[in-house]
Amino acid sequence: MALAGQAKVLLLDEPLAGMGVEETQRMVGLLKALARYHAVLLIEHDMDVVFAVADWMTVMAEGAVLAEGKPEAIRANTSVQHAYLGGLA
Repeated sequence: MALAGQAKVLLLDEPLAGMGVEETQRMVGLLKALARYHAVLLIEHDMDVVFAVADWMTVMAEGAVLAEGKPEAIRANTSVQHAYLGGLA
């Protein structure tokens, strides 16, 4: 509906929930395509997907901003690693 209404900003809350591997791969392609024409705010716990599609990330933990930056800076951030990536990535 948002695309039909020509929305400039898409707010997506866990759009990959319940999807299998093949569906997730197709959705990653769709998200990348949408980001060319729309601002996309993506809330997602699948960090592999987030790293694949994001240009800029804000990571939150317990309601507070833990880190902000480009995906490579977020991946290297030790606080993010411990909170979401299971230790050193």
